[in-house]
Amino acid sequence: MSVAVPVKKPKATAVEDVQGHADTRRIPINKVGIKDIFHPVKVKDRSRGEQHTVANFNMYVNLPHNFKGTHMSRFVEILHRPGLEISVESFGKMLAEMTGHLAADSGHIEMTFPYFVMKKAPVSGVESLMNYQATIFGEHRHGKTEVWLKVVVPTTSLCPCSKEISDYGAHNQRSHITLTARLIEHMWLEELIEIAEREASCEVYGVLKRPDEKFVTERAYDNPKFVEDTVRDVAVALNNDKRIRAYVVEAENFESIHNHSAYAMIEHDKETAS
Repeated sequence: MSVAVPVKKPKATAVEDVQGHADTRRIPINKVGIKDIFHPVKVKDRSRGEQHTVANFNMYVNLPHNFKGTHMSRFVEILHRPGLEISVESFGKMLAEMTGHLAADSGHIEMTFPYFVMKKAPVSGVESLMNYQATIFGEHRHGKTEVWLKVVVPTTSLCPCSKEISDYGAHNQRSHITLTARLIEHMWLEELIEIAEREASCEVYGVLKRPDEKFVTERAYDNPKFVEDTVRDVAVALNNDKRIRAYVVEAENFESIHNHSAYAMIEHDKETAS
């Protein structure tokens, strides 16, 4: 007959904090922290209230010259808060909390995640999910917080030159329009996506029936754009939106008749320009 042996719990003992030691090299570190950590999150969604997704986080703080190291576990503790729901507003609070939790002067967080939007095909109306790569990133420095939204939007572009010089047809290609915006007030990710899709030769869909395919083919043919046209048209739309303080708009066409991409970028800060 076996006798159960009681398991003794280990006694809590003081453990030396090596990271808390002083450093004598007198070299501060701009960013120190953790990279490439995945964590489930809830993100605010315009149509459904919220959606569950998985985000990849980079989290850093500054380290003064006299500290040997930072406390890496504290970054993870921030992510493990119960009911973590992300919006631009809550992201700014998380930034400030992380910076304070690590007793730093500045903190930086990047959060990249797939974001899903239900779209209807233009003619048949069949619904399908489109995924976009979205990022929320920002910095808390000396008590001030700055947060940016970024989204990569797949689209179609059709070459105006090819259309002009060809007897029939024109070459087109998949494209990415990337919008990065610093906001003055709330703006849905869907709204940034819609701006990019509206200014492309044509948007793309998850599912298309034959009437839809005819529509998107002719839509792109009737709306040819160089990358220069795309970024300028998106910039006009962003300039007219008072919720946006500063932005970067990029367009990249993955060329179908070349072994390279065409690229254009516009960066603008409305505050410094005024």
